[in-house]
Amino acid sequence: MRYCKLCTMPDTRPGITFNEEGVCSACTHYAARSKVDWQKRFEEFKALCNKYRGCNGPGNYDCAVAVSGGKDSHFQVYMLKEVMGMNPILFSVEDNFPMTEAGKHNIHNISEEFGCTVISCKPNVRVQKILMRKFFQKYGKPTWYVDRLIYTFPLHMAAKFHTPLLCYGENVSFEYGGNSDEETYSARGQIENGVAVGFATEELVGDGVTEADLNLLQAPSAQELAALDPFYLSYFIPWNSYQNYQFAKSRGFHDLAHEWDRQHHVENFDQIDSRAYLVHSWLKYPKFGHAAATDYTARYIRYGLMTREEAIPLIKERDGKLDPLCVRDFCEFCGYTETEFWNIIDSFYNRELFRKDEFGRWVLKQSIWEENKQ
Repeated sequence: MRYCKLCTMPDTRPGITFNEEGVCSACTHYAARSKVDWQKRFEEFKALCNKYRGCNGPGNYDCAVAVSGGKDSHFQVYMLKEVMGMNPILFSVEDNFPMTEAGKHNIHNISEEFGCTVISCKPNVRVQKILMRKFFQKYGKPTWYVDRLIYTFPLHMAAKFHTPLLCYGENVSFEYGGNSDEETYSARGQIENGVAVGFATEELVGDGVTEADLNLLQAPSAQELAALDPFYLSYFIPWNSYQNYQFAKSRGFHDLAHEWDRQHHVENFDQIDSRAYLVHSWLKYPKFGHAAATDYTARYIRYGLMTREEAIPLIKERDGKLDPLCVRDFCEFCGYTETEFWNIIDSFYNRELFRKDEFGRWVLKQSIWEENKQ
C-alpha cells in the first residue's frame, strides 16, 4: 500500500488513481476547484431548473430529490425548494435495521422543516434477511439489497411521478476517488457503479426469494431512463460535506452527540441512521485496508480542518475497530452468533495487506503511521 502525499487515502481504494507526485485523484480534483467558474456553473443550474419548472402544471411536483434524511439531504432539499423555488417530492429507502434516535428525527425533520412530501420504500424484510446473509458470506456486501434499492427506487418513482429532474448529492467517484471518475452533471450512469451494480437474476432467486420479489431492484427501462434527467448537485456548487453538516444543524438536523460515540468513526454526523448498516461500510477495512476514519480525515485535510499529522493517530486508533453496537444489531437482525459473524469477517481479510500479530490481531503490513515514521 502507498498513501496519498497530501491526504490519508491509500491506493487500494477501488478506482482511485495517483499522479506522478503521489497525490490521489480526489486531492487533485479538489485543488482544481480554484479554476472552475462557479458562477457560470450556478447559472447552468438555474437553467436546468427552469427547463423543468412547472412541468406538471401549477402546484404539482416539478422535481425530485433522493434523500436519506441526512445532512446532505437537508442541503439538497434547501437548494431546490428555497433557493431555486422548485416544488420537490422526496424519495427515500429505509432499511429494516433499528434506527438511531437521530435517524428517526432527521427523516421527520426534513419533511417538516422544508414542507415536503416524503415517499419511503421499506424493503421486504424477509428478502432483505435472505440476501443479506447470502451476500455477506459470499461477497462481504451485506447491504447490497438495500443499496441497490437506494439507486433504483428514486428512478422508478421519478418516472411514475413524471419528475425527470432528480437530484443526487455528490458524485462520489469524482469527489473522493472511484471507478466513474468523470466530472459531469449527469447522474444517469451511477446505477452501474461499484456499490450497487446489478447481479444476474439467477444468483438472486432461491432460498425463498422469487423473481417477483426483485421487481424494484431492476433499473427502469431504457426508454424510461432516457426520459429522466438525474443530476449531481456537486457539479454546480463546490461540494463540502462539513459545510452541509453545519447548515443542516441550523435547520434542525441532529447528529449523534450524546447518543453514541462510534469507535470506528472520527465524526458523529455521517451515515447515522442505523448501527447495523455500518458493518457494510466498515468491510472496506479488511478488503482494502481503510475505513471511515480514513475517509473522513482525508476530507478534513482537503477542507483545511485537519493536518495529515493530526489525522494519522486517529486512523491508527479507530479505523480497524468496528463498533460493538454495529455487530450486535447486525447479528440480531440476520440471526448470527457473534462467533459466526467474526469467522465470516476473518475470511475477507486481504492476506496481501494484513498479517496476524502475536495476539491474533489482524494488522496492516504497510500502515500510514509506519510510513510516516520513515
